Amino acid sequence: MNDQLKQLYNHLDLETLDDNLFRTAHKNEGYRRVFGGQVLAQALIAASRTVPSDRHIHSLHAYFLRPGDLDYPIIYQTDRIRDGRSFTTRRIVATQHGKAIFNMATSFQMVEDGLSHQIAMPDVPPPEDCFDRHQVADKFGEQLPERMVENLTRPFAIDLRYVEQENMFEEKVREPVKNVWIRLNEDTLADDFQFHTQILAYCSDMTLLQTLLRPHGRSVLDRTLQIASLDHAMWFHRPFKINEWVLYAQDSPSTSASRGFARGNFFTQDGELLASACQEGLIRSRAE
Repeated sequence: MNDQLKQLYNHLDLETLDDNLFRTAHKNEGYRRVFGGQVLAQALIAASRTVPSDRHIHSLHAYFLRPGDLDYPIIYQTDRIRDGRSFTTRRIVATQHGKAIFNMATSFQMVEDGLSHQIAMPDVPPPEDCFDRHQVADKFGEQLPERMVENLTRPFAIDLRYVEQENMFEEKVREPVKNVWIRLNEDTLADDFQFHTQILAYCSDMTLLQTLLRPHGRSVLDRTLQIASLDHAMWFHRPFKINEWVLYAQDSPSTSASRGFARGNFFTQDGELLASACQEGLIRSRAE
């Protein structure tokens, strides 16, 4: 296992304090505040540890309440709301300094057969023909802040390929659509569906808010904007492996009232729909 994978797994690792109580075991991840994908994944891990192994996550609904402190442990309290014959429901509250920073409701289901249909995957180039982070830095590095170039060129546990080969930080009006390929850089993984969903939850918060800014010609580097995740929901449709390429096809139907709404679908390279996500984000103008 390489250093980047070890770092990712450490970021997500939880120490069990009691039957329903967990705490981060290592340093938090993020820039200025804790990365939302870390909290999503850890809350899902905390819930999964209280659920029988024959029940798989099918949906989660979360709210980000306060910015997370990078230098302080996060406590996850799990409430075992219901254990039914087919479905299991959990509520998770994440706290720091005695205050809630995040809460999430999750639902798990026993595997069942039933009706099946799906929408078609967008027609996009394969990941091999798309820019990775290093290639973005190589092509647009002269137009980017030094800190951003350093971040793009460091090693990553998650391989991310941009379908739209453009300077994503350029202030240019674009369609509110964004497509990226993602994959965990791990050759061999066990067929543990819960683990794969936890990593996908982590990845789901990486690029979704960027989609909101595209039709306004703004970028995440714009210091006149206050940008933060408000809520996040996911639905898991079919089993998958996160160490195989997954297309994250995102769009933003609307922004208004200092909020923006974005959604995304996850597909295999063969076009199978795996999961869906929605997020509302704060986009508030402020003085420089």
